Amino acid sequence: MVIHKMLLGFLVIAVLVVSSMPSVATASDRDVRDFVVLLDAIRSVSKGQQVFRHDTFGDEVFWTDRLRLHEAIAGESQGGVGSGVDPATALAVGLKVDVKALPKSLRRALKRGDVDLTDPATTIALLKLDAVVGVKGEVDEAGRLLSVGITCALCHSTVDDSFTSGIGRRLDGWANRDLDVGLIISLAPDLSAFSNLLNVDEETVRAVLTSWGPGKFDASLLLDGKAFRPDGKSAAVLIPPAFGLAGVNLHTWTGWGSVTHWNAFVATLEMGGQGTLYDPRLDDFDKFPIAAANGFGDVRPERDLVTPKLGVLQQYQLALKAPRAPKRSYDEDSAKRGQRVFNEEAGCARCHVPPIFTEPGWNLHTPDEIGIDDFQAQRGPEDGYRTAPLKGLWTHTKGGFYHDGRFATLMDVVDHYDSTFNLFLSQDAKADLVEYLKSL
Repeated sequence: MVIHKMLLGFLVIAVLVVSSMPSVATASDRDVRDFVVLLDAIRSVSKGQQVFRHDTFGDEVFWTDRLRLHEAIAGESQGGVGSGVDPATALAVGLKVDVKALPKSLRRALKRGDVDLTDPATTIALLKLDAVVGVKGEVDEAGRLLSVGITCALCHSTVDDSFTSGIGRRLDGWANRDLDVGLIISLAPDLSAFSNLLNVDEETVRAVLTSWGPGKFDASLLLDGKAFRPDGKSAAVLIPPAFGLAGVNLHTWTGWGSVTHWNAFVATLEMGGQGTLYDPRLDDFDKFPIAAANGFGDVRPERDLVTPKLGVLQQYQLALKAPRAPKRSYDEDSAKRGQRVFNEEAGCARCHVPPIFTEPGWNLHTPDEIGIDDFQAQRGPEDGYRTAPLKGLWTHTKGGFYHDGRFATLMDVVDHYDSTFNLFLSQDAKADLVEYLKSL
């Protein structure tokens, strides 16, 4: 925000100066128009940042009125139910705290150990400060939590731990691989919204939710009801990063659509926001029986709180560049050799085309083409897997690789492709390739 304000100030001054110049009118007008375009772009990105970080799209109706999650957070001592969620527990399940939202006095008290991190009342105080990344809470004067909602930042932001573990400056676009979304949802006192939709009891819903584990989410569960893979493992997939998407066509593991499509989809169907969504592919009873039965392919609320924000939200997300790998986090000489392996010997660049590191155009492949099963691909509309962009790969190594984390290390990924494509890479070439991937 500081950078945005500085740039806004600069452009405003520039526009005023250029517009007041007594030089050739045509040139001046053209310069002013160019500056206005830039000014409007920066304003849009700034608005998009606010939407990404703070807008719930009216999803309090779902999380508060239907699931009553706010009661579980507050706990019985604060007018809710159960033991409540204290800050220590919140941090343990992957929630993050924005240190910039904390008053200096509170930061000093935290450093001294004078803040009770085992009291749910402290969590409510943090929500009142708007300090819990991705969670919005309405708190009254008596300190009671009246409602709770979530934002895009819950899953797609983390913090740099600059204050302490789990507390620091925001890192927008980073996948929160510490976040146990399923466990958090399972705390809600009323899961009938899920049990009625899936036609199972609430205990079964809780068992499914707690099977996801940290850093994973199953957006398809409410479409097809498939909670587990044929091998018995959870059907949830890893939370992907939301940075480095400029120039990338399909933005999800199984190629649902663009940034704008997926934002509308998630805000409306997954977050429980009040939005319009039109996707007639969801009317397919064979592939998406739950979605088709409940009319998810054409959702039109009385008041649309999502669609008006899609443009600026997309502009902000596309402005989020992948962060550079820290120095000394990889072997530079080995990475240089690995780049040659990537481009030539292994042929990775054929699909992961630099500098976007996915195909320019239709970036989707069949399961057979990449040598894996089709379970998750069949849960998407195109029966394929997206060529994942590789920039910033070092930020989301926790939890494994591929859509479901099936490969624990980058070397496992390299070994898979070496075997699938009969590359016959030497161990040195593989090691160099791994270092290059770490450097992106």
